[in-house]
Amino acid sequence: MTSTTSPIRIALFLCDKPIATVQATDGDYTSIFDTLLRKSLPASEAGVEYSLDPYDVREALQYPENIDDYRAIILTGSAASAYENLEWINRLVDYVRDVATNKPHIKLIGICFGHQIIARALGGECVPSGNWEISITELQLTDIGKKLFGADSLNIHQMHRDHVPTVPPSFHLLGSTSITPNQGMVRLRDSANPDDFKPEDVQIFTVQGHPEFTERIVTKIIDARQGTGVIGGDIAEDGKRRVVLRNDGVDVVGNVIWRVIGVGSEGTGS
Repeated sequence: MTSTTSPIRIALFLCDKPIATVQATDGDYTSIFDTLLRKSLPASEAGVEYSLDPYDVREALQYPENIDDYRAIILTGSAASAYENLEWINRLVDYVRDVATNKPHIKLIGICFGHQIIARALGGECVPSGNWEISITELQLTDIGKKLFGADSLNIHQMHRDHVPTVPPSFHLLGSTSITPNQGMVRLRDSANPDDFKPEDVQIFTVQGHPEFTERIVTKIIDARQGTGVIGGDIAEDGKRRVVLRNDGVDVVGNVIWRVIGVGSEGTGS
């Protein structure tokens, strides 16, 4: 059991805001990620207290005064492209590289755009793809992915057209789809054995998909992007058909996020 004597502090780097229709029902990204973390907290650790502290790294260029106050950093998704030459993106890339290099005890967790930023910061790249990938999608997992997630495959919401084409140096691939070869990756602590590791041995954990997204959130995003012509009618309708499929975002991916942070000593991957 993890000690509950002091709250676990998690920094949430806000890389965007949800669209207005999502904010009206589900709140901002701080609220959405807090819901994910509360619902996915391992049952054995129900008494754990945590704080999720938001930092607007996009508009306000906000960063923690003392990053050592935090156990982990979560980078959210964004409608921006991680390869853009913009001040806030370049600063975020530099910050992530610095933490990954000089603060290996702080866990880095990247979601969609966050996954792409981490890749760019640590020797990989993010590029545009010719195809949208949206709604519940099944991932084919690698051996390391199967071990970490405790499953042979994984269903998770997607909402992206940019992607990370290859795995950066020192990272291990977690899974792929026919559209996106790198659907997630981990970097382990130096002493960890890839053939025999625990989630807490993971220093950096990323997924291209959105464990924080729900059927309602994704349906609203699809409707909005179809309405503006960003997503075509056929792709939108196919996405709406799959939005009701099994979603492993909370029970599997969210649970792994906690175990990577170090909460939960029994269960998946232990």
